[in-house]
Amino acid sequence: MEEILSANKETRSSSSSKFIIEEWNGSSSSKLFKTATITTSPYLSIQRSGSRFNHVWRRVLQAFVPEGFPSSVTPDYAPFQVWDSLQGLSTYIRTMLSTQALLSAIGVGEKSATVIGATFQWFLRDLTGMLGGILFTFYQGSDLDSNAKMWRLVADLMNDLGMLMDLLSPLFPSAFIFVVCLGSLSRSFTGVASGATRAALTQHFALQNNAADISAKEGSQETVATMIGMALGMILARITMGLPLAIWFSFLSLTVFHMYANYRAVGCLALTSLNIERSAILFQHFMETGQVLSPEQVSRMEHVLPTWITSWSSKKVKLLHANVRLGVRVSSLDHQEMKEVLLSAGSHYLKAKYLLVERKGIINVIMHKNSTASDVLQSFIHALVMAKLMQKSTPVYLESQSWMDKHYEVFLQKLSSLGWKTGRLLSPPVIWKANWTDVSSDDKID
Repeated sequence: MEEILSANKETRSSSSSKFIIEEWNGSSSSKLFKTATITTSPYLSIQRSGSRFNHVWRRVLQAFVPEGFPSSVTPDYAPFQVWDSLQGLSTYIRTMLSTQALLSAIGVGEKSATVIGATFQWFLRDLTGMLGGILFTFYQGSDLDSNAKMWRLVADLMNDLGMLMDLLSPLFPSAFIFVVCLGSLSRSFTGVASGATRAALTQHFALQNNAADISAKEGSQETVATMIGMALGMILARITMGLPLAIWFSFLSLTVFHMYANYRAVGCLALTSLNIERSAILFQHFMETGQVLSPEQVSRMEHVLPTWITSWSSKKVKLLHANVRLGVRVSSLDHQEMKEVLLSAGSHYLKAKYLLVERKGIINVIMHKNSTASDVLQSFIHALVMAKLMQKSTPVYLESQSWMDKHYEVFLQKLSSLGWKTGRLLSPPVIWKANWTDVSSDDKID
């Protein structure tokens, strides 16, 4: 009888207990939203949390931003994408105007135009662009990673030039082929540089090995910008049809906005990789203050436009990297300089994976044939130390080596603590190397 009473008590206790299950939605632990609460006492009930509109909005947003946003990407991802979408929108609007002018110049709608003539002109235009893309890749492909911000901006400026050529083509019928081929050549540079730099930026944005997801969502954003831009472009083309002044005013206004949006987009980027200019900025500040700048601080100091355009600006820091030549060919030196190289190899750099030689105020860096990526970075910083000491008229070889022994590792540690990637130096590939041997001691660097 006591066992039956005990079982009944447990049953009543179990039926009176309240069990709660909460339902959460989200791909990241830092961005979870409670969507429902399920209770079992006194009867099963489901209480929805949040409005259906918010749930639908989050689902739509997942098609355009990476999973786990914003914690899965760097802080500069959102502002860059906003400005990048705006510049893309202006590009697609202008594309309708330039395409309309190009088709008019080819002869679309005119009885005198022939199909074979239009086809041949279009073929020459595309062929020029293909050849231009190959040549640009050959001459500048290796520099796109190290100067991603600059080439991203240059790519869009070249695209502006290409569309301008298309818009000008009806005004010069006798030189039509030349004008459209020049425009196609400009856009070919855009295609190569934009695609390559986009890949580098995607790797920068990815904090959780999610580069593929970021790239896919960027494609969705660009598709929406394309559709909106084409719709607005068709409306604008319809309104300005037969009004040359209105067409040119619209095109130039959108071009100015496009250039501004691009400048703001690349200005938002705070890259953490070390290229030649960023390394020089960081080293110069460290040598003067003992402190290391953050990626955000360096991004405001580095050049966005090509150096020759902004060299007039007094606000830019006069950097030391202009006095350093990385990967110099040994046979390009004269006899006196070769003798200096041999003496340096025996006295200062026998165990090192690089040689530093001062030549008319320029520090030449000769890399060993077995040098690694970290050796290239170390040699460049060492060359910057020598260039800095040359300004003070001190014995550069001994003093620079002393500075490297005392401060180089500390410098790298401080860089790493602020998020800088210190594994390699982003620079044009070093294709000329050397191997040196001390015959007297049979010491050879392998």
